[in-house]
Amino acid sequence: MSTTWYVLGAGSLGTLWATRLARAGLPVRLILRDRERLASYQAGPGLTLVEQGHAHTYPIIGETPDNPEPIQRLLVACKAYDALAAVKQLAPRLTHDAELILLQNGLGSQDAVAAQLPQARCIFASSTEGAFRESDWRVVFAGHGYTWLGDAGQPAPPFWLDDLQAAGIPHEWSTDILTRLWRKLALNCAINPLTVLHQCRNGELQTHHCEVATLCLELAELLEYCGQPAAAQDLQTEVERVIQATAANYSSMHQDVANARRTEISYLLGYACRAATRHQLTLPHLQQLQARLVNYLNARGLPSD
Repeated sequence: MSTTWYVLGAGSLGTLWATRLARAGLPVRLILRDRERLASYQAGPGLTLVEQGHAHTYPIIGETPDNPEPIQRLLVACKAYDALAAVKQLAPRLTHDAELILLQNGLGSQDAVAAQLPQARCIFASSTEGAFRESDWRVVFAGHGYTWLGDAGQPAPPFWLDDLQAAGIPHEWSTDILTRLWRKLALNCAINPLTVLHQCRNGELQTHHCEVATLCLELAELLEYCGQPAAAQDLQTEVERVIQATAANYSSMHQDVANARRTEISYLLGYACRAATRHQLTLPHLQQLQARLVNYLNARGLPSD
């Protein structure tokens, strides 16, 4: 019998993974933060995936963190700022050979979780799949992408990648996952904050070409200093490609601000600026961008950490 997939976080990516795994007939359980959320979930028929206009609902079992059953495989799909506290709550339930798949934006939260659970295998993931929540317990698959997974300390791929294949989750095991994560961090830093400050869709950044180009130069310099030359290669070209390919989309950070939610600034721009300070590297445009974004969030009463 297949090992149960425990999914922590019922946001867009957590729901997207949970429904596809369930569709493939794999055992899935959804961990919700408290009894109130569980009651809300149990009042409906389950999780709904909308793909190409067609909706299918999957009666996935929900539970709270204090359920006593042991967890061997855990997909951590909550926001970066929630990851450590959420995993700490589940630590007593993790088996001695537990594996965690960390599906967070930016950098910093993954290392914090791994340090908290030295006995577990923590697999880092970077995804370009697009999805958004249409309502509670209902997700729309908005953009087919790819997920890279890897473990910097243990390069051998896990056997459960077959489950992802069966679930139709496009993926690849990466032996250089940190390069992938740094590259995505740089892409997010070059695009997301500007879409918030200019209050625009991704495609409208094409009218701010000089600002984007300057940021890309500084981010590439940062990546070189952080020992990630491969992540720095042709960064501006890829940023421009992503802006064009996702022209009609609002970035995740823009969506967070529009919905008065906390952003992941600390794990994106914040992480990049702290890395620059650590290397005694002056990156004036990147640091100014962070200051502008912090002021923008504070003016709207949103957390800026």
